[in-house]
Amino acid sequence: TDADVVSPPAVKEIKVGVIGCGRIGLVHLGAITKAPNVSPVIVSNPTVSKAEAAASTYGVPRFSGDAMDVITDPEVDAVWICSPSQYHADQIKACAANGKHVFCEKPIATDLAETVEAINACNEAGVKLMIGLQRRFDPNFRRVRDAIEGSEVGDTIMIKLCSRDPSPPPFEYVKGGGGIFADMAVHDLDMSRFLAGMDPIDILSVGSCHIDKSIEVLDGSEKFDTASCIVRYPNGIQAMIDVCRQSSYGYDQRAEVLGTKGMIATDNVYPNTAKIFKTDFTGNADMPFDFFLSRYNEAYVTETIAFCESLVNDSPVPCTGQDGLAALVMALAADKSAAEGRWVKFQEIVQSVACSSPADCMVMDDEIFPEGFRVVDNVEDLLVPDVDQVKSEEGWVDRLKKVFA
Repeated sequence: TDADVVSPPAVKEIKVGVIGCGRIGLVHLGAITKAPNVSPVIVSNPTVSKAEAAASTYGVPRFSGDAMDVITDPEVDAVWICSPSQYHADQIKACAANGKHVFCEKPIATDLAETVEAINACNEAGVKLMIGLQRRFDPNFRRVRDAIEGSEVGDTIMIKLCSRDPSPPPFEYVKGGGGIFADMAVHDLDMSRFLAGMDPIDILSVGSCHIDKSIEVLDGSEKFDTASCIVRYPNGIQAMIDVCRQSSYGYDQRAEVLGTKGMIATDNVYPNTAKIFKTDFTGNADMPFDFFLSRYNEAYVTETIAFCESLVNDSPVPCTGQDGLAALVMALAADKSAAEGRWVKFQEIVQSVACSSPADCMVMDDEIFPEGFRVVDNVEDLLVPDVDQVKSEEGWVDRLKKVFA
């Protein structure tokens, strides 16, 4: 009978807003419109005409020139932050204060203390926070990770990563950009941790300038357009990374993992598989992709859909605030290593920040902190548990007592 029919549980519909309608914002917005059970309801951009155009293109009912209109919208469940980096931390904190889940493009902040505070704001508010480290969602790098997890090449011995951009950015972009490690190599540093499946121990880095000599007047690692890193992980695993701001043959982004039973490596991504065979040349008919949105378009879409699924199903996010914090710690350690010409333990960077509470942290160079501030050794101990950890592990009160008692 009809009375015996059991209706399937209703699927939750998630309403989202997007801050920033530049190139990245539009990629995410386009992916959101394709994700099941997720609907964009408002977008914002300081140049309001861009927000209006995005709303028109993707059928979003409302647009604004003010990010706070997105964050405070009562209909919005989650916010995508695709604004310039200097606004990320404050916008994350505002989202947490308004009970909104957050997807934020990297970095959370360039300042370590502010990064910790922003993550903790979300964790204390019980909202999800996902960080956009899109290479984790690239099918090539994902296949390497799957091979490691499936023991297809045995135990990992060595990881190699290279990241070379088609052409250098303008001087104005490099100046104030945080340097080659925080701005560029951070993706490769994070990927080495992703592939290793564990936290690193220490790093040795060097940098130099070969392409655009005008940047040599800049401070720190901003004066480098080329850099190399060696990262040591537990069990003797080594990761070697090289980055350069110019590759004359297009995006060169490859990974290789040597294991006890074999090796797995990726190739670059081309617009097509066509090859030319001539008397004086045999090879790909076209160059690899030469623009990051072309190279990683699928990865951006996949990570967006992954967060949408996490919201709809209330499942753990695949790239957490802690992952974003660890990537920043690695980049800062690389910077310090290149500046001081020595191996730097990641613990040194973690110990440079201390918190009197989850929302009140500071970075001190002289290791003398005001009374009431606590120093810890590990990245995870700077953070209160996130909403997904609270559900599956010990309560946040117990964790707080352990960290701050």
